Amino acid sequence: MANVPDDLRYTAEHEWARAAGAGVVEIGITDYAQGELGDIVFVNLPKPGDSFGAHQTFGTIEAVKAVSDLYCPLAGEVVAVNTALDTDPAAVNRAPYGDGWMIKLKLDDPTQLGTLLEAAGYRWHVGA
Repeated sequence: MANVPDDLRYTAEHEWARAAGAGVVEIGITDYAQGELGDIVFVNLPKPGDSFGAHQTFGTIEAVKAVSDLYCPLAGEVVAVNTALDTDPAAVNRAPYGDGWMIKLKLDDPTQLGTLLEAAGYRWHVGA
């Protein structure tokens, strides 16, 4: 069964977002998503200063069996990137809600975090 922490918000595309203060959210992929992908071997992420609209592709994630797009759950500007994933992409498998985070985004509108799925809705979505 996938781990779905109650303190995060989720998308139907299996990204999560966590409020990090001052209108910034930390973003990554869910435990369910990393489990479906399998062993992650490469993560291609944007640069700080890049801006994305909600649902735009912000990067790719490559596993042994597939390459998938990463979708920005909310609109904003990238203020930090987890560069540790350059040398240790498997951190996404080991700790998708911890060391496997991907980007920090300064939201265009901080209230938009409330538009994402709560944990119960995401659990229902994945059948967990």
